[in-house]
Amino acid sequence: MNLNNPIQPATSSLQLWGGLECTVNRVRDNYFSQMDRNGHAERLQDIERFASLGIRAIRYPVLWERTAPDGVDKADWSWPDERLPALQRLGVTPIVGLVHHGSGPRHTSLVSEDFPEKLAEYAGAVARRYPWVEYYTPVNEICTTARFSGLNGVWYPHGNSEATFIRALIVQCKATVLSMREIRKVNPDAKLVQTDDLSRTYGTPEMAEFANFFNERRWLGWDMLCGKIDQDHALWNYLLEAEATAEELLWFKDNACPPDIMGVNYYATSERWLDHRLDRYPENRRTQYRGVPHADIECPRVLATPTPGIGPLLQETWERYGLPIAITEAHIDANREDQMRWLLEIWNAAKKVQQSGADIRAVTVWALLGSYDWNCLVTECRGYYEPGPFDVRGPQPRPTAVASMMRELATGRPLSHPVLQGQGWWRRPGRFFAKPVATRTAVADINDRGAFRSTFPQPILISGATGTLGRAFARICERRNLAYHVLTRQEMDIADPASVEAAIVRYKPWAVINAGGYVRVDDAEGEAERCMRENTHGPTVLALAAIRHGVRLMTFSSDLVFDGNTDRPYVESDRVSPLGVYGRSKADAERRVLDSDPQALVIRTSAFFGPWDEHNFVGQALDAIGSGRPFAASADQVVSPTYVPDLVNVALDLLIDKECGVWHLTNGEAMSWAELARRACAAAGIEPATLEEVGDDALGQPAPRPAYSALSSERGMLLPSFGDALGRYLNEREVGERAVEKEEAAPAHYAS
Repeated sequence: MNLNNPIQPATSSLQLWGGLECTVNRVRDNYFSQMDRNGHAERLQDIERFASLGIRAIRYPVLWERTAPDGVDKADWSWPDERLPALQRLGVTPIVGLVHHGSGPRHTSLVSEDFPEKLAEYAGAVARRYPWVEYYTPVNEICTTARFSGLNGVWYPHGNSEATFIRALIVQCKATVLSMREIRKVNPDAKLVQTDDLSRTYGTPEMAEFANFFNERRWLGWDMLCGKIDQDHALWNYLLEAEATAEELLWFKDNACPPDIMGVNYYATSERWLDHRLDRYPENRRTQYRGVPHADIECPRVLATPTPGIGPLLQETWERYGLPIAITEAHIDANREDQMRWLLEIWNAAKKVQQSGADIRAVTVWALLGSYDWNCLVTECRGYYEPGPFDVRGPQPRPTAVASMMRELATGRPLSHPVLQGQGWWRRPGRFFAKPVATRTAVADINDRGAFRSTFPQPILISGATGTLGRAFARICERRNLAYHVLTRQEMDIADPASVEAAIVRYKPWAVINAGGYVRVDDAEGEAERCMRENTHGPTVLALAAIRHGVRLMTFSSDLVFDGNTDRPYVESDRVSPLGVYGRSKADAERRVLDSDPQALVIRTSAFFGPWDEHNFVGQALDAIGSGRPFAASADQVVSPTYVPDLVNVALDLLIDKECGVWHLTNGEAMSWAELARRACAAAGIEPATLEEVGDDALGQPAPRPAYSALSSERGMLLPSFGDALGRYLNEREVGERAVEKEEAAPAHYAS
């Protein structure tokens, strides 16, 4: 028993917990392990990272499939032997999970008769090995896992019937009861933290029967453990029709094992809307149940008035069970500021329900190391990554702004990040996938956003109002609900200290983005003084002002700071050696900016293409070649194409994270300009008959350019793959501005 850091009852303040995404799920004969993907399986030092967040407890795996796949007598305890005592020493209470969306080792499954006894045997072995561990989740999300494995056919054993769903539900519940029985033989004080998705379903009057049924079905796992299922239960007949026997159902009434803490998980997809009017919805939101076709869509994407969020659902859970509650997963797949806004909304809702008298123990930030491929329910290794408090795409996990927010919540300090003052996407006007539906649901109370250092919306200042990058930042800040002002040279001349000072004093920004500057590479050879003023002196003036006012600065550099004498992509620490005036202006700016303001963020990037600039190389190539006109492109210069929306979104995340130093951001592939044109034509279905692959001499470019200036990163490749970016760009060209405005609804597939 961990006496140094017990999980406190509701008389204390709301606690902050953490959770590690540790799913080991089976799809046919393949196992998918999140800890292998996120690297925690091999990184003991993550334990100290977790403790640094100020969490009091952590949902932590000692998974059956990893520890004892061939039986308890052949278990390998070396991994948890290192990690559980490390957590104990650092004062973090482990909530030990034994099966997480899995079906056990290969010799059993969620519908096998021996699953409960075998898991219980393993649970007893864990308890004997670690008798001081007090909190357990033998099976994570019982009802949800039963649906995905037994009803929807997503995970093993890939059932598609009510009978298989209920069988998987009963097996997991019985396994939990027997596991806790074995654990309590060792530690009578052991406590069950039983997690599941806290969902709710709404719908049109025509779908009321299904909505009511789903709202009863969501409780089945908890009801079973609490011994609430008998002949008077609302779903008794349904359970019998699904081939459950009265004897096995009533067994739970005689062997009740109510959770000591109800673990509720809440996502933007947890609340659903059912609609019989299929024509209003896209194909991927249409389904059928019991032969009735209908749309099934997450509420934020369709309801004109947002639901109140998790607060009423917590109250409903408290009134139904009267048991202590913890939010055991709080996470959203979104840009950084919306991850923070989601956590804040859940934290405030939990505090409000706690203050009304419910026993709410904690909010758990999920997932500490992010998660992989949940956009396809972990059925394939697509490389789609959602960061958490730490981003694992670099050499070591990198703390994000969510980590800083957690430390403030854990210590009771006022929340300080200005981006928290905006609304999350689930409450913004542009969130809809279909024509909004008017309902009688109440508007959430989102006015209480905590205490902030500033009492007004601090903006981001963006220089370069007329340029490709400046316009892109303005557009995406608008979409992400980030307060901003985009300034022309007349409003802020970055090379004039007095002009910069006046703008900062007037707008009081928390950050400045220098998205302007001199961009004509060839003309720079004859306009060196002007190029240096705009590209070197201007950013230096901004850096000096930023450090003086305590403002974050992000500025942009180029692949042209390198000379090309290499056969591999450049990384951040490579020595710069520019060939021309433009490259020299950028290299000098990097040095002077970081000398003046070590907290500044310098983004090196390359070869823009995007939907909002008709003059970008890819667009020009497709227009010319598609209409049969000759188009010349260099076969000698190798670059790294960069999709502007991806660049801007990731750069904003890094700025919010308060990253500094030099960072390379591209879509990750090295290719010549000619190959870029050829790849774009192939993806667009255009025969590149008029593409002319030429040498540099034929292009007549006055400025010298490196033959090879492809960029990689030793800090982390954060942008989606080039192929994914090109596909989204072409889709936007095809469907026009409407698709651009809905871009965030189709997340990219990030490279792992």
